[in-house]
Amino acid sequence: MFILKRVASGGGIIMRISQCTSLSVSYLSACYCLRSPKRRSPYSSVDSERYSSLVKSVMSSRVSSQTPETLQAEDEHVYGPVIKSQMPSTKPEMRVPKTLHPFLHCDKTPETEELESGHPARILLKRGQGRSHLPSVTRILQQTLSPEQIFYLERWKKRMIAELGEEGFKEYTQNLFRQGKLFHSALEDVLASGAAGSETSKHPPEVEGYLQSISHILEDVTAVRAIESTVQHDTLSYLGIVDCVARYRGVLCVIDWKTSDKQKPFLSNTYDNPVQVAAYAGALNNDDNYKYQVENGLIVVAYKDGAPAHAHQLSSELMLEYWNKWLVRFEEFTEQR
Repeated sequence: MFILKRVASGGGIIMRISQCTSLSVSYLSACYCLRSPKRRSPYSSVDSERYSSLVKSVMSSRVSSQTPETLQAEDEHVYGPVIKSQMPSTKPEMRVPKTLHPFLHCDKTPETEELESGHPARILLKRGQGRSHLPSVTRILQQTLSPEQIFYLERWKKRMIAELGEEGFKEYTQNLFRQGKLFHSALEDVLASGAAGSETSKHPPEVEGYLQSISHILEDVTAVRAIESTVQHDTLSYLGIVDCVARYRGVLCVIDWKTSDKQKPFLSNTYDNPVQVAAYAGALNNDDNYKYQVENGLIVVAYKDGAPAHAHQLSSELMLEYWNKWLVRFEEFTEQR
C-alpha cells in the first residue's frame, strides 16, 4: 500500500511516499523542485559599450532614423544610382516592307456589272509551262513562319502524335486533306449551279455537315466570277489558287473557304489566313487574265458538326494592312533563297 504526502517548503514541494506492507514498513522520500532554471539572455554576451551610441540615437528619436531619402542614398552608395528604363511596349514592333509594291493595278479598268455575266472563270495551273517553277502563296507562308508559330505548331504535332501515334497522326492529316478536297469540290458544284439551297444528300456524307454550316453564308453570295482559279502576280512572280471571287452582300471579295473542328469566332483565330487572302487579291489585281480588281476579302470557317459558319470580312483598309504583311513575308522568303 502506497501513501502519498505533500509538504510545502520554501524551495519547492517535498513529495513523501510511504510504502506499507504486512511484513515490513519502509519510507521513501523524494524531492522534486518544480521551479525551472533561469534562462540566459542571448544579449548578455553583447558588448553594450560598443553599441551604446547607436542605442542612445535610436531611443532618443521618436521616429526611425532611416528615412526613404537616407535609404535611397545608402542604396546608391552601395549599388550605384538607379537607371530608369522605359517600359517595354505591349505591341510587337511592326515591320514594314523594304519595297512597297502597289496592291491595285492602276491601268486596269474599274469593275462593271457587265463583266459579271457569263460563266465563272477557272484558270488551271499549267505544269511545265513557265508557272510551275514559281513559288506558291502557301509555300511562302509555310517557310516564313515566326519562331512562335513554329513552337505552337510543333507542340500541337507532338501532342497529337502522343495521342494517336505516328501512324494515327499520319492518317489523321490525310483525312483532313481528303475532307478539304471533297468540301471544295462539293462547294464548287453548288456555286457553279447557283443552287445554294440544294439538298446535301447527293454529296459525300463527309461534307454534309460543312455544307449545312455555310448554308446561311451562301444565301448572301452572288455574282460568282471565279472558282478554284489560278492567279499570278506578274511583277513579284508568285502564284496561288483562289477559292472564289464573288459578291458577298453586294461587295466584291476574294473568298477563302476553311474547315475546322473548333470554333473560330474571331479573325485572330484564323492565323495567317488574312495574309493569304491579301496575297491572292494582290496577285489577281496584277494578273492580266482578270480585267477587274478586288479590294475586299472574306474568310468563311465551316464546321463539320453543321454549326453555323463564321464569316470574317476584310475591308479594303484591312486588306492593305495584310498586303504589307505579305510583302514582308515575301521579302523574307526571297532572302532565304
